[in-house]
Amino acid sequence: MKAIAKLTTRHSRWVLLGFIALIALSTVWGFQAFGELKSGGYDNPGAQSGVVARILDKQFKQAIPDAVLYVDFQHSADATDSVALAEVLAKEVQATAGVSRVTSYYSLGTPASLRSLDGNEVYFFVYYSQTADPTATALKLQDGFDGWFHGARVYVGGGTTIGAEINSHITKDMSGAESVAVPVTIMLLIFVFGSVVAAGLPFMVALISAIGSLFALWVAAQIADTSVFGVNLITGLSLGLGIDYALLMVNRYREERQHRPVTEAVEVTILTAGRTVFFSGLTVAVVLLALGFFPQYFLRSFAVAGVSIVVFAVLGALVALPALLHLLGDRVNKWKVLPGSLAPKDKGIWERISRGVMLRPLRVLFVALIALAGLVSLGQGVNFGLVDDRILPADAKVVVASDQARTRFAGREATPVEVILGNPSQNELIAYTNALSQISGMVRVQSPLGITQNGVLDTGYAPAFASYTTDGLTRVQAITDIDPRSSAAVALISQVRGLKTNIHYVRVGGAAANYTDALAGISTNLPRALLWLTLATLVLLFFFTGSVILPIKAVLLNLLSLAATMGFLTWVFQNHHLTWLIGDFQTTGSVDSSTMVLVAVIAFGLSMDYELFLLSRIKEQHDAGQSTIDSVSFGLQRSGRIITTAALVLAVSFFVLVVSSVSIIKLLGLGVAFAILLDATVVRALLVPALMRLFGEYNWWSPNWLKRIFRKAGLEH
Repeated sequence: MKAIAKLTTRHSRWVLLGFIALIALSTVWGFQAFGELKSGGYDNPGAQSGVVARILDKQFKQAIPDAVLYVDFQHSADATDSVALAEVLAKEVQATAGVSRVTSYYSLGTPASLRSLDGNEVYFFVYYSQTADPTATALKLQDGFDGWFHGARVYVGGGTTIGAEINSHITKDMSGAESVAVPVTIMLLIFVFGSVVAAGLPFMVALISAIGSLFALWVAAQIADTSVFGVNLITGLSLGLGIDYALLMVNRYREERQHRPVTEAVEVTILTAGRTVFFSGLTVAVVLLALGFFPQYFLRSFAVAGVSIVVFAVLGALVALPALLHLLGDRVNKWKVLPGSLAPKDKGIWERISRGVMLRPLRVLFVALIALAGLVSLGQGVNFGLVDDRILPADAKVVVASDQARTRFAGREATPVEVILGNPSQNELIAYTNALSQISGMVRVQSPLGITQNGVLDTGYAPAFASYTTDGLTRVQAITDIDPRSSAAVALISQVRGLKTNIHYVRVGGAAANYTDALAGISTNLPRALLWLTLATLVLLFFFTGSVILPIKAVLLNLLSLAATMGFLTWVFQNHHLTWLIGDFQTTGSVDSSTMVLVAVIAFGLSMDYELFLLSRIKEQHDAGQSTIDSVSFGLQRSGRIITTAALVLAVSFFVLVVSSVSIIKLLGLGVAFAILLDATVVRALLVPALMRLFGEYNWWSPNWLKRIFRKAGLEH
């Protein structure tokens, strides 16, 4: 820290010029990230379903349809004019740039399962060329064919179309959210910082963080699949950390400037508040790394985005911001909007609140815990699931299209269960397909033998499935009437994988298996992520405080706060409440597990951010000889305004995401905003002072051997 302090005060102009150059270079590549990012990332590539997908692609050259068209002729699909119109439609779709081939109810032999129950609507399957841009091709199909086509109603759906429409909604929603968030944030910052010049400092840190993290996402996209949803974290978290760190640094600089010249005030600010910023950033980054334990690149992308945001925010706050403070001097207070001195005061509302809490800690603790327990209880009956097209509004084109499959067809033709068998004998294959076809929910089973329904084999269809055997592997395809993204689908896959057979190699994939394996990928890796998050936080907080008690207390309070947040979000998004506040959204009877994990990790990291802000001032005063009560009172007075203000602005930055028409973005925005405000008020203002009063001097206890480690590490104030 001393080296950074000397660098930023001796070479302020060069430091700022270096950061300007860094931003310029990062911008060149950073904004290219948008074209490289993907809308998927929920699948578990290492599971059985991922193995099956790769086998189908490489060995069987059988890709999943990129787009699905549902064509309603308004009368019998088998009528002569319907057949003629279908031929015209197929040719025009085939002629669309990026499309390699088209199959349909007609080209596949008019199987009844590809025709709706009323006989009027049929499936068309569209496959893209390897060089096609999936998003651009999906939009061309949607723009060109979704609607009326010579008297027939065409609905365009399928995976790439859903992804393209989600991206489109998010892009428009983000513009709307930022148009609200930025003006509100500017007004709040001017009031909080007390001057127009000081209020601009968080935007400098946020800009460095945002551009740098976009560059990091671009780099990540060159190496592996990276989710477009990571971009949604950048605006809110960059601005939030920029505000947190700038407010902490400016507040301390103003405090030190009352007693020291500018250069010395900047150096002391770096050595005190800068130390807190460094530890805060390290803790938040370590917490966000927990997202890397999950196999879904949706979550790993947030780990990349989050860690890079923190790294660049810390660099901006520790290097660029002090350099600018050194150049500004007292001009940081220019264009004041508040009367009187802007330096922090030793007496005020937070000092009175803390002393009031510490006068009656047990009563405060009891009431606060009862309130949090009430929020936790709202999560009873939570049902975790994963997203599908219904994260979009009910009137979105792809949702209307997907509703056709859900309501008008007996089977889910576009989402079959795919089974790969290793070199089965004919008798083994017969026995397996017979057993498979008799599982509840199966419409039919297709194999090289033909079609099996309810244990009855029809070999007349065998020629149609001659390509289902290659390289010693046999493909079996089972059409079901079950929604592949539902709890019923999970039960179905469990039954399929539980079938007893003598075949030595059996792998089960397809849409329902993807869903099952994705959920399992989260649930099985969650304990590892929680263990990492807990142990890493305990270690870092020990090296920050030298105490064993304070880290344990911090982790337990954060987990309690998170449980309350999860209960609240379950009540809102599973049970469809608060639509008057956050707008309407579709419910599927479950909440998205990936987004809930994301909210939990982000909220945990930001909670630790505020914990460090508070403990930093408390420990500094306690090390100076004050009692625990006086140091808690002083620490909360000096940091309470910073914590609540930063939390309010950060909550606004995330809460504006609820204007999004994509329900998981609503969940992210509301979840993080609620968790932040809950933590900054109930936890920091009430529970922390109450518990510290009850523990007294035991707050600072640790065994002698750990005290020696702490002293040798040289991390004391």
